[in-house]
Amino acid sequence: MSQESTDGELTFDDLAVVMGTYNEAEAIEHVLTDIDEVTDGRAEVVCVDGSDDETPEVARDHGATVIEQEPQGYGVAVREAVLTPDREVVVTTDCDDTYPMEALPRFLDLLNEGYDVVSGDRLYHGADAMPAFNRFGNHMFALAASSLMGERVHDTTTGMRAYRREVVQDITWTENTGLSAELLIRPAMRGYRVVETPIRYAERKGETKLDPLEGGAAIGKSIVKVCLEEQARRLF
Repeated sequence: MSQESTDGELTFDDLAVVMGTYNEAEAIEHVLTDIDEVTDGRAEVVCVDGSDDETPEVARDHGATVIEQEPQGYGVAVREAVLTPDREVVVTTDCDDTYPMEALPRFLDLLNEGYDVVSGDRLYHGADAMPAFNRFGNHMFALAASSLMGERVHDTTTGMRAYRREVVQDITWTENTGLSAELLIRPAMRGYRVVETPIRYAERKGETKLDPLEGGAAIGKSIVKVCLEEQARRLF
């Protein structure tokens, strides 16, 4: 198990970057190379993989721990990924090269300032690389979640966040397609210190696996369900 630095600050030695992977051989090498370069090879990488292409081989060749899993959806894979590492910080990302690994030092700095969750806000800079329909939907998700949570959030479904390990270990995660929203909503509504920070969002490499209408409906349902559950938890 990695240790914190002697002055108590979290470092890259305390960091695990995790992702669910499914047929992303075209992009994952770029992602893993970026992680390695930014963290000087000190971060652990965990991929929960259901691919039938070369993705797991590429990941292993770059030093990642690969957990093979039958494809069961985004949330099942990412839930396994966030619960696997024993390092003090867990960072989620996607394997399609859309998220900026150069933001990792800033995420770590914010955790060292005392935050429990650091959430990358793709929409702050406009997210021009995102399809317009998806961008509109993500704005609507954020508005709906903000209304139900009673506090303003700006990007409910980003795939890049950093969590103190106790946050992901102490909460029971229930959603699949909507897990990205749940991973923000439950900690925020339970009083963990959550901060959003702007990140750049790049055009994905490879084809998306999520149908925007079907996936959007599932995410919207998860947002309502999780917010109502957390409201009830406060009452009872």
